[in-house]
Amino acid sequence: MIDALPLKDRVAVVTGSARRIGRSIALELARRGASIVVHSLADEAGAQETARLVRGLGAEARVCLADITTEAGAAALVDVAAQAWGRLDILVNNAAVRRPVPFEDLDFAEWRAIMAVVLDGTFLCCRAAAPLLRASGQGRIVNIGGITSHIGAHERAHVVAAKAGVVGLTKALSQDLGAAGVTVNCIAPGLIEDPADDAVSSGFRRRHTPLEKIPLRRAGVPQDVAQAVAVLCCDEMAYVTGQTIHVNGGVFPW
Repeated sequence: MIDALPLKDRVAVVTGSARRIGRSIALELARRGASIVVHSLADEAGAQETARLVRGLGAEARVCLADITTEAGAAALVDVAAQAWGRLDILVNNAAVRRPVPFEDLDFAEWRAIMAVVLDGTFLCCRAAAPLLRASGQGRIVNIGGITSHIGAHERAHVVAAKAGVVGLTKALSQDLGAAGVTVNCIAPGLIEDPADDAVSSGFRRRHTPLEKIPLRRAGVPQDVAQAVAVLCCDEMAYVTGQTIHVNGGVFPW
């Protein structure tokens, strides 16, 4: 018999969950029974809306606005879970910034700004969460990478480098945390579109991944990524760690 709530009594932190992929991940984990800490840097309205939707699914939710590029911000985010439920079982590092910049215009400040969110933020949240994830006995970390870190992309040297770093960190942490039963994996989405996306951002994404290059001949939706994340968080995938799972419609079958 399939368990309708395989994540019942577990607690998840999802960074960058005020909208789009992060929101879908939070909702999918909630559907499977998890309590959710919804995170955003500053979008309180979006975060509160995600929390409202989580509660509508019968799960508990808390909201935390925090700057995860700082040690204090990452610690505060994890502490919300500890204070509300006394535990943390799942950490999904989804928060990212993907501003396109031609390489000749890419200054060090912009390079560091992207690295701070994508790579430093992932590291800081993992480090802050590690004690509780070890104590869980069924800890899960899922990092959100991207197809461009494997195939490259125009005007995204900073983003590609940061996401590639996330893949390396995933492999390293799978070794460091494995003895405690904590699995660490990465989901690399391909072209993902949301009905709320504006025409400019959608057009930029399709420049990198035209539909005709995707074997399934369609863009993915946030729910495609969310379901992959949720599966990795369930007990059935407890022997999978250190892996990058590609969710891209077959455009990069590796």
